Amino acid sequence: MSLRLIVTGGAGFIGSALVRYLLTSTPHQVLVIDKLTYAGNLASLAEVADHPGYQFVQADICDQARMQQCIQQFQPDVIMHLAAESHVDRSIDGPAAFIQTNIVGTYSLLEASRQYWQSLPLEKRQSFRFHHISTDEVYGDLAGTDDLFTETTPYAPSSPYSASKASSDHLVRAWQRTYGLPILITNCSNNYGPYHFPEKLIPLTILNAMAGKPLPVYGNGQQIRDWLYVEDHARALLCVATKGQVGETYNIGGHNEKQNIEVVCSICTILEELAPIQHSKLNIQHYESLLTFVQDRPGHDRRYAIDASKLERELGWVPQETFETGLRKTVQWYLARRDWWEPLRGGH
Repeated sequence: MSLRLIVTGGAGFIGSALVRYLLTSTPHQVLVIDKLTYAGNLASLAEVADHPGYQFVQADICDQARMQQCIQQFQPDVIMHLAAESHVDRSIDGPAAFIQTNIVGTYSLLEASRQYWQSLPLEKRQSFRFHHISTDEVYGDLAGTDDLFTETTPYAPSSPYSASKASSDHLVRAWQRTYGLPILITNCSNNYGPYHFPEKLIPLTILNAMAGKPLPVYGNGQQIRDWLYVEDHARALLCVATKGQVGETYNIGGHNEKQNIEVVCSICTILEELAPIQHSKLNIQHYESLLTFVQDRPGHDRRYAIDASKLERELGWVPQETFETGLRKTVQWYLARRDWWEPLRGGH
C-alpha cells in the first residue's frame, strides 16, 4: 500500500536518508518540508529529485499557517517530524534558535497536524500518525559502564539542545494525552554515514585527515557514544511509523558503543588503507599524528548507550550494519563525493 508521508527536515542528514530510502525502496509518496538552513542541503536529495513521488516545499515549521496549508494540500497519512536545530556546540553559543525551532516549531506543527487530523473522516483519523523523531540526549548521560537508556529512563538533559528536544517530546506526549492526537516518539543514538554535515565528529575527522589538518578530540576523548548507521535509522523510522503502537516511545540504537578517541583512530586506520599517505602530498608519517586534544565542551555528557530491545522485540527491527562495516562505507563515500562536501567546506 502506498502511503503519503510528510517529512519535516527532509533535506537534513537523517531526513534526507529517510527520504532517499522511502523513494528508492518503498511505493510511498513524500512531501519534504525544510527551511534550508546551513544543515539543510538539496544536494542530499539530488538522486530522488526527479522521482514522481517526491515533492519539496521550502518553509519554516514555526509558520503555523504555512504548515496548515501544506498539510491540507498534501493530505498525509503520516507526518514524520525531523526538523530541528541539532548541533550541541551551536546550542551552547546561541540557544535562542534551538528554543524557537525545537519547541515553538514543534508546537506549531502539532497544532497544524491536530486541526488536520480532527477534520479527517473517522477511518482516516484512526490510521493517521504523527511521528516525532528525537534523541537519546534527552536522558542526560550514564554513570555506570553497563547502564543503558530505556524508554522509561527519566529525562535529565544537559545542553540547551537536549533540553529543547526534551521539551518537544513532552509537547508531543501532551498533545496525545489532551487531544488524542495519535503520536509515536523515537529517541535515537548518534547517527553517522553519507551526507553528514562536515562539522560533526566523523566527517570532520575524515575531511581534516585528508587535508592534513588537526583532528580535534574533546578532553581526553573517552566520552562514549552508541553509533547508528543512518540508513539503519531510516529503516527503523519507517518500521515505527507503520507498525508502532500509538502513544509508545521506541529507542533506536546501533549496539555500537565506542569512545570518541576509538572512532577517530578507526577512521585513521581505514584511511591508511584507502588513501595511503605516501600517495598524497601530506607531510606526515601517519594520520594519527594529526590527533589534537582540545578543551572539553561545557556540560559534556560522558556516556550514552541505547537499549533498543523493545524495538527488536515488538517490531522486529535490528541494525544491518556493524560499526566496522558502516564506518568503512562512510569513509569510502567521503573519499568519492568531494562534489557534495567541498562546497560546504568552502572548497577546503
